[in-house]
Amino acid sequence: MLAPKKQKFRKQFRGVWKKIATSGDKLNFGTFGLKTMDAGWIKDRQIEAVRVVLARATRKEGKFWIRIFPDRPYSKKPPEVTMGAGKGDIAYFVAAVSPGRVLFEIDGLDEATVKKVMKNVTAKLSLATKIVKK
Repeated sequence: MLAPKKQKFRKQFRGVWKKIATSGDKLNFGTFGLKTMDAGWIKDRQIEAVRVVLARATRKEGKFWIRIFPDRPYSKKPPEVTMGAGKGDIAYFVAAVSPGRVLFEIDGLDEATVKKVMKNVTAKLSLATKIVKK
């Protein structure tokens, strides 16, 4: 799974979203992209599942880019643990995304194939997304 190599602090606060994306909101590499419409967290496992789908689709021709990285630790307490006794251990890492953020980009495939692939990618994510074209 994706995880940062080094962190200044082991655990973080969850935070709040009060904005739309101003950086990372335009296509920079490919001709098609997947843009999120909601704010939320995308887990490292979800990004890995999407990577597998994109790698299979672009195996013969084409290229893809992952524009997000899970750099925020998500802590969880085990089940049936009483209140108190501190914050839980890190369960996984998440990428915090704002509405309008481009998550993935793809190039080298025709539009019909891209729509089919991006539909599969959207099924792996927990956020509402839309396909954007350069």
